[in-house]
Parts: sequence; structure tokens; C-alpha cells
Amino acid sequence: MLSPDLALSLARYNAWQNRQMKDALEALPEAELRAERGAFFGSIFATVNHLLWGDRIWMSRFANSPAPEGGIPQSTEMTPTLSVWSAERFRVDSRLILWAEELGALDLKGDLRWYSGATGREQVKPLGLCVAHMFNHQTHHRGQVHAMVTAAGGTGWTSDLAFMPEEGPWL
Repeated sequence: MLSPDLALSLARYNAWQNRQMKDALEALPEAELRAERGAFFGSIFATVNHLLWGDRIWMSRFANSPAPEGGIPQSTEMTPTLSVWSAERFRVDSRLILWAEELGALDLKGDLRWYSGATGREQVKPLGLCVAHMFNHQTHHRGQVHAMVTAAGGTGWTSDLAFMPEEGPWL
């Protein structure tokens, strides 16, 4: 299903996208980041916090790293400022790349079992599918953020794979 090489490519792509997203967010006034925009999580800042929370919750399941506090409702308040978010985003993306660099084919086999606060019960899914979902979740919410940033008058970023640097920098 998902190979270690693809997981590493997706981790690098994720970091590259997040770096560009961070630059776009830093160019916006604080009021624009926090304005209610009718998106699922409301504002740009709430959405990027949820995205960071999602990466941390999945990595806690994949790599036994610390899980973020709270559930999905609290995810939008994970960090208080853009500078704190930026530093944590960099740390999480770095950890994700390091984790992906160490993956072997067998590391993506079998099932992942976890308790889901969202469903209120234990979940069991193929591990490779869960890893693929983490990357899909990132893309989904970054797309929402991109739309909100451009609607706020900001500049979007390049997401086309053809423009991704071959050798980095990804972070």
C-alpha cells in the first residue's frame, strides 16, 4: 500500500508546504489570521492549530511521541501565537522527516490500534492506511488555509510537486 520511500517523500513535501504556508501567514496581519471565515474550524489560525494537533496525534500513535493535550474541540487552541505555532510546526515537521527516514517496509505493515476520542471507541485500521491518511489530512487542511489566505488578500504558495526542490530545503 504505502512504501517507506513514499512516506519519506510525503514527509518532505509536507515540510516544504508548511514552510511556505508559514511565510504566507507571517505576511498577514494578526486580525486576518484570527478572523472568522466560515471554514470548518473558523479562522486561519484555528485551522493551522488543528493541523498541527492532527500531526502530533498521529505521530503519537506511529512513533510513541507525546500526544497533544485535548481532543479535536481543543485542537484549534493548541498554540497561542503565530511564533509559538511556527516553532512547534518546525519541530513536528523535523520529527516527521526523521521518523520517515527510519521506516522500513515492515514498519508499515499490520494494524494500528488506538482509542479514538472522536468516536468514543477503539479503532483498528491498517497502519499504512493510517499513515496515508495523516498526509491526506495535512493536504486537506492546507488547502482550506490556502483558500482563506488568498481570500484575506494574502499570497498563496506553490503546491505543485514540479516546483519542490529535489534536495531540499524542505524545512
